[in-house]
Amino acid sequence: MEAIPLWAHVIALFLLLLASAFFSIAETSMMALNRYRLGHLVRQGKRGARLAADLLRNTEKLLGTILLGNNLVNTALTAMVTALAIRQFGNSDKTILIATAAVAFLIIVFCEITPKVVGATFPERVALPAVFVLRPLMRVSAPAVWFVNLIAGRLLRAFGVRPGEASQARLSAEELRTIVLESGGFMPQKHRSIVLNLFDLESITVDDVMIPRNRIESLDIAGSQESIREQLATCYHNKLLVHEGDADRAVGVLHVRRALALLSRDAFEVDEIRELLSDLYYVPSGTPVFTQLQYFQENRQRLALVVDEYGEMQGLVTLEDIIEEIIGEFTTTAPGGVEALAWSATGEVTLEGSVLLRELNRRLGTQFPLDGPRTLTGLVLETLQDLPEGEVSVRFGDVAIEVVQIQDRTIRSVRVRRLVDPERPERPVVTSKS
Repeated sequence: MEAIPLWAHVIALFLLLLASAFFSIAETSMMALNRYRLGHLVRQGKRGARLAADLLRNTEKLLGTILLGNNLVNTALTAMVTALAIRQFGNSDKTILIATAAVAFLIIVFCEITPKVVGATFPERVALPAVFVLRPLMRVSAPAVWFVNLIAGRLLRAFGVRPGEASQARLSAEELRTIVLESGGFMPQKHRSIVLNLFDLESITVDDVMIPRNRIESLDIAGSQESIREQLATCYHNKLLVHEGDADRAVGVLHVRRALALLSRDAFEVDEIRELLSDLYYVPSGTPVFTQLQYFQENRQRLALVVDEYGEMQGLVTLEDIIEEIIGEFTTTAPGGVEALAWSATGEVTLEGSVLLRELNRRLGTQFPLDGPRTLTGLVLETLQDLPEGEVSVRFGDVAIEVVQIQDRTIRSVRVRRLVDPERPERPVVTSKS
């Protein structure tokens, strides 16, 4: 040691510090790489990305090489600093203590914290160039790494750990949702909304998107010709549910365009309309929306009647209703619908009690619960546990629902009022309106 000049020791120490810092920054940057971003770069043909992906497929060997090199360098660094201190200041406990503290400070600051922070901050910039050094190092150190991993593997098995049995980590639906929500400026708002809506298709059913039975526009062929003509001439939809007498006695679906020729004639027979009808397509209540979308595709249908376990019609669901759940509103809405649903200047809106809570949450930004009743009427009745006899106001968080009209033992009309700076009680507060 005494034959080696001091300047050579200093240069050697500097090189060892650089080597230790390299192993630390390489380890952190390789482990911090975004695997999806890396896969994208591999598909673009980036050589560094391809090499990084190859190394990460052998994580055990990669980490073995990095840790083996890092520990060897740090051990050599400690030994050299201690030897240099003894040579310059003599062999004493104080000298060894100071030398140990000095080398610990150098390793922690310049070889651990600083490079690892840089590697975690810029993983792609650091890892892709580093692979060109790590790859040959892995080949050179392969025998030593194999031996070290062999001993480590025996110890792990002795404690009941089987690294090879660990399943590959996969993202859950909620984790994917979080990634989409945090995509920020990388994904347009509309695209992000569509992706998030796709996640919801598995959790909602046709009951959540169907048109309730009392809001279905239908044609009664049991009426007079004048009544049928008027209904066909003023109908809003291009497909009508056709019933005979009782609204529950549906007999088919009529494409209105097929019946336009009948309107130009002085008289026509009801049987002529029957010949134009398409067969009815039924789906059970509670069918998941995504499943129903597949059924529509497989059966080449665009409209279905939703029936309960007793065969009673609950509503009507169309392909357009499901598509709107994914991409948002794009069709026009029938008169009396909710196409103009918006808060007034005074923070109020009056609407039918049969309006869906999902529709309100989407259009008004409210936070009505969706795990119970599906309509405003159902929500009010569940809260009151009784049919109100007069005007009653029910408060849900920062909105109040006021019953405006009750007819035929059901709530026909309600007024939803937005409160200013509301206190949010844990439970809805029911108050009678004076």
